[in-house]
Amino acid sequence: MSAPLPWGETQSPWTIGQVKHLGSVTLGKMLQTKDTGQDVLAPYMRAANVQPDGVLALDNVKEMWFSSGELKDLTLRQGDVVVVEGGQGGFGRAAYVDNELDGWGFQNSINRIRPYGDNDGRFLAYYLIALRATGFIRRYCNVVSMPHLTAEKLAAIPVPLPSGAEQRAIADYLDGETRQIDALIAAQQRFVGFLRERRGAVVDLLLEEAGEYGQTPLRYVAGDITVGIVIQPSQWYVEAGVPALRGVNVRPGGVVLDDLVFISDEGHKQYRKSQLSAGDVVVVRTGQSGAAAVIPESLDGANAIDLLVIKPGKRLLGSYLEMVLNAPATRERSSVEVVGSIQGHLNVASLRALTIPVPPVDKQQEILDRWHEKAGDIDTLIVKTERHIELAKKRRIALITAAVTGQVDIIKGA
Repeated sequence: MSAPLPWGETQSPWTIGQVKHLGSVTLGKMLQTKDTGQDVLAPYMRAANVQPDGVLALDNVKEMWFSSGELKDLTLRQGDVVVVEGGQGGFGRAAYVDNELDGWGFQNSINRIRPYGDNDGRFLAYYLIALRATGFIRRYCNVVSMPHLTAEKLAAIPVPLPSGAEQRAIADYLDGETRQIDALIAAQQRFVGFLRERRGAVVDLLLEEAGEYGQTPLRYVAGDITVGIVIQPSQWYVEAGVPALRGVNVRPGGVVLDDLVFISDEGHKQYRKSQLSAGDVVVVRTGQSGAAAVIPESLDGANAIDLLVIKPGKRLLGSYLEMVLNAPATRERSSVEVVGSIQGHLNVASLRALTIPVPPVDKQQEILDRWHEKAGDIDTLIVKTERHIELAKKRRIALITAAVTGQVDIIKGA
């Protein structure tokens, strides 16, 4: 049997087996929302609880009904490994259960691996984390549409079979090393959070200054406020055609082209009212509602899908309006206007009624220039820190991969 990762030569050659040789693999229970009369309501593990890099997030716990027999068979013990079964964003994520979860079960979005005998679940979890990071899990599942790492597929994944003592030595080493890296990453993420707060405070202070000119409802100063295509026009989607922006393409202060879709010329003509012009300001309606960005020249003539579109008019600079709409104070006020019980959204009426400070255009430009100067320094620090975070994450994966494949000499005497 071939190995999916290259083995090192720091120890006697390990036998290559399969996950099922290290532990039993069990798929969880389909979600049950009603009591049949003799069931037990119990917390359960689901895909959302298993985060990247082996993190278990148990702060948002849900419950469902189990029979007493099901709850006995689908327990979660300290030492188990949980692996996400399906979903584009999470299949194959693995985590070690390091606490007793008395009374818990698990849903059928989760496979449980219960190690046999002297085997260490930590070693197996680290190994699966390395496999997923290298892309093996995605290739192994042969993804076409909705991917699934079934219990059968998981059980058959090739895996090295070091002794239990060797597994513990590797896991102990990785526990210590990754703990230090994770602490560094957490500190850097806190620093990024501080920088973002500082960035927001700067723009809020500038808007306080602009507030000396009073607050004006947007409908009185904007040229026009409309909404783009309010349905997903999938019948018009083509591989190459007219760009169509959606909410996923709009970030506060900029447009990103990841996941950009295109519509045919016919669809473009069908939705002429949703065509954008360079300098327009688009605002997200649903999801990250309120995020705003100016349309660049390169997207002049593109279509807007489920976005609010503002023509700034003569009294507003588009970049100034973008800055105002993305300011924390404005986002907080606009969030009050979000409607909808399931997925809140902004509508044209609430955006028209939103009040903003509107100084003269030359004063808007002056505020913008000061904003760009101050924000530029902060953004440089954010980018630099985020680069360090990415490098630390890559080092973490490289270290795990090297350890579980025997490329690090840590098990002599184990």
